Amino acid sequence: MANAATFRYPSFSKRIVALVGGFGSGKTEVSVNLAKYLAHANSEPVTLVDLDLVNPYFRTREAIAEMEALGVRVVAPQGGQYYADLPILLPEIKGLLETHEGMLILDVGGDAQGCRALGSLSGEFPPGQYEMLMILNSRRPQTADVAGSIATMNRIAGSSRLPFTGLVSNTHMIDETDAAILLEGYDLARAVSGESGLPLFFVSAKRAVLNTMDTSVFACAILPLTRSMLKPWERKEETSGS
Repeated sequence: MANAATFRYPSFSKRIVALVGGFGSGKTEVSVNLAKYLAHANSEPVTLVDLDLVNPYFRTREAIAEMEALGVRVVAPQGGQYYADLPILLPEIKGLLETHEGMLILDVGGDAQGCRALGSLSGEFPPGQYEMLMILNSRRPQTADVAGSIATMNRIAGSSRLPFTGLVSNTHMIDETDAAILLEGYDLARAVSGESGLPLFFVSAKRAVLNTMDTSVFACAILPLTRSMLKPWERKEETSGS
């Protein structure tokens, strides 16, 4: 079996990476883990921007303390707006897109509000200096097959006025995820790649599952995940030690 030491981790030639996905796609977990990996692997600064404006349970702002401990700057609503569900665009985001040095990761919801938020920033993305990646989870209705995945991507690209440049396979069923589910999602992502012409940048999956399988079956980079985003009751359980 391949282990973590043999993984080919994702790498980027562009300084801006927008990770976009719908509810349940796992894009926030991917965003947080990618930020953690890049902060560990690179000497350049990493900034994580929370543009997931609707989902009340999984948001990068829940991992602010963990990120800051690793040297990752998190841009998210603070104080009284911490759990706000209305679109909140921080003025500094535009400045980051224009002048930021180092890696800039954007966690973007694929719903209508997330698309509008991204669209309002579309003119600030420097041409040729960003990747916009679709998070595919074959266990979610809108991305369960090739046709649905491409239709979803076209909808998001049209609303945000930004074209996708690549794909991420992140098929999971949280704690029920196994090797068969990962391979199912990988096959879908390859099929979407073939149909759309977009490259598959990487497969992301829980490290514990990856360690049970031969990862050489994946002809792309791999991002191992450790869960950072927990539901409120899961955070309470962890605190209580139950």
